[in-house]
Amino acid sequence: MPAKRTTVRDLRRHNRSLLLSKLYFDGPLSRHELSGLTGLSAATVSNVTAELGEERLITEAGLVESDGGRPRVLLRVDPAYGHVAGVDIGETGVKVELFDLTMNRLATVEHPLASPRPDAAAAVTQVASGLREVITESGIDEATVLGVGVGVPGTVQQGEALRVHAPTIGWKEVPLTDLLRAEGVELPLFVDNGAKTQGQGEMWFGAGRGARHAVIALIGSGVGAAVVADGTTYRGSTSSAGEWGHTTIVYGGQECRCGSRGCLESYVGAEGVLARYRKARGGKTSDEHEQTQFAALLESAGKSKAAAKVLEETAGYLGAGIGNLINLFDPERIVLGGWAGLALGERYLPEIRRVAGEHALAHVFDQTEIELGQLGPDAVAIGAATLPVAALLEQGADPRTAGSKRGTAT
Repeated sequence: MPAKRTTVRDLRRHNRSLLLSKLYFDGPLSRHELSGLTGLSAATVSNVTAELGEERLITEAGLVESDGGRPRVLLRVDPAYGHVAGVDIGETGVKVELFDLTMNRLATVEHPLASPRPDAAAAVTQVASGLREVITESGIDEATVLGVGVGVPGTVQQGEALRVHAPTIGWKEVPLTDLLRAEGVELPLFVDNGAKTQGQGEMWFGAGRGARHAVIALIGSGVGAAVVADGTTYRGSTSSAGEWGHTTIVYGGQECRCGSRGCLESYVGAEGVLARYRKARGGKTSDEHEQTQFAALLESAGKSKAAAKVLEETAGYLGAGIGNLINLFDPERIVLGGWAGLALGERYLPEIRRVAGEHALAHVFDQTEIELGQLGPDAVAIGAATLPVAALLEQGADPRTAGSKRGTAT
């Protein structure tokens, strides 16, 4: 197959993307520093940064002394250029957050969902309402929003007809962007799996920063992971890679809500942990919020043998599952996130590490760091908000006018 011919337009886009990304992640920087860091000529840097400045994508950020010459002007991405929204559609609620372009949080709203198997229409209504609320609360003009990133608890079939498949909560081929449009959301939309959005957030701003090979694990009601190889999230042939929760940890084990048996999710996901605890105590299903029940379980570990045993077993299953990740992917770093993962990790991380070491190849385990996520329970929403930012950086242009390859509804 003949190589694709590089056009002047392609080269211009590449240069804009390269400089904009360098300023976003490493700025403020001078034009001289940009030339040295990117390999672009001083003339190219000068021309492209002038263009980006005219578009108000970048702005001056003070001066720095040079070696014997005039002080050099520092440049940075302008936080006021636009805004981005991040949405976390979880199994227990919907969170919507609004940020400026450099991810300073401006407003947050959270709405609970009535059922752990939320109806898609109900979730979409909460998303649309939440977007209106954060825009009103922050006092910004909706026209300044570059896009809305949405993290969902399932796999996302990308393409012209975007569909969400989340069998664990009863979603089958849900046309999420179409439903949001019907609710009056007209902003550019970027949709991805919640574990992958959390992964991008942690890689950009949290515990994954600086690693080229990492696995970012999400443990909430369900379980998932983002596998990052050479700085890029591995997606697989249908974008469903990372369904770590549905790998088998116990052959013929307890039934998982996906329909299989012995899945890791049924042993370390919050819903599965609470079910095992109720079974151990002979208790009935509670009407309390799942996160409230999970916090109570952790609190009772010091005085209840049943609670202590269930949680110790959970740490063991989780450690074994992490050992599998280490053997499969040889990561520099594994980051444990998600609201339940953070809660477990705060108390049981040493035990989780110990068990992971028992189940991983020793020479690989010794090179792997296991850490807690740094972005907290907002990680999925923060990561979702980076999706329109990523489109801006990749294209070197505003996603409202340039379109996007991933999850944009037009």
